[in-house]
Amino acid sequence: MSYLVPVVDEAVPAGTRLRTLLSRPGIVRMPGAHNGLAALQAKGAGFSALYLSGAAMSASMGLPDLGILTLEDVLFFTRQIVRASGLPLLVDADTGFGEALNVMHTVRRLEEVGAAAIQIEDQVLPKKCGHLNDKKLASPSDMAAKVAAAARARRSLLILARTDAAADEGLDKAIDRARLYVEAGADAIFPEALTTREMFTEFAKAMKGVALLANMTEFGKSPPPTAGELQEIGYRMVIWPVSSLRMANKAQHDLYGHLAAEGSTTGVVERMQTRAQLYDLIDLKGYEALDASIISSWLPVQ
Repeated sequence: MSYLVPVVDEAVPAGTRLRTLLSRPGIVRMPGAHNGLAALQAKGAGFSALYLSGAAMSASMGLPDLGILTLEDVLFFTRQIVRASGLPLLVDADTGFGEALNVMHTVRRLEEVGAAAIQIEDQVLPKKCGHLNDKKLASPSDMAAKVAAAARARRSLLILARTDAAADEGLDKAIDRARLYVEAGADAIFPEALTTREMFTEFAKAMKGVALLANMTEFGKSPPPTAGELQEIGYRMVIWPVSSLRMANKAQHDLYGHLAAEGSTTGVVERMQTRAQLYDLIDLKGYEALDASIISSWLPVQ
């Protein structure tokens, strides 16, 4: 019930809490959470940090991941996930929603609603999912300026710079960009759409001493090493950005198909989360008890 009752961790900024996780041994595992309920489920499974994907946000709104999202959309999703889980959240901020001043505004607004870190990518609009072809890249200097602006605006927020350059410019150019972004103030680097395990290893060797994030999205260009394997070659964070949405969408697709064919949900009830499980997940009893305790505490004695 972290939303209504402050917890001790809230005295420590989310960015600071994420930095603490990164200072410990082991890779920080960040599953994607596409809404507050998914965030609660991930927390219940034992995860200590989460990722909010632009692709998942777009898809959940019935839109493609082509830079259509606005900052207000991202703030809405960020707010509910942080509110529900209380966990440090890395937020996909696409290209930063504009140039340097806009990026600074994005940083401030996302930090206000509780984001622990943001990711900015070196594409230009209309941007694309990192695992699609024909992406258009910003110049290294323009992206570095955005990173510097973000670093200047933040309080405790971590700045992750994503480079999509490996696909079009090659791994060496992507590494050059990553080094420039670190010089500009990036706290970590996200090399997108690396296509072989050897590329993951080479990138890590070239960026030794820099925190790196690996993207393990399904149906993409990258191989699927485990979190442990990524840790061994030098990665500090790993995300599975759209996995929760894909699972939920497949289940919903099956439900609607069954309902349309049968006119009843009877045949799929055993595959559903029960009412009791839902109420336990959202802590209905805890909220009811809190409500009752507040009411009883202020009523005057007759």
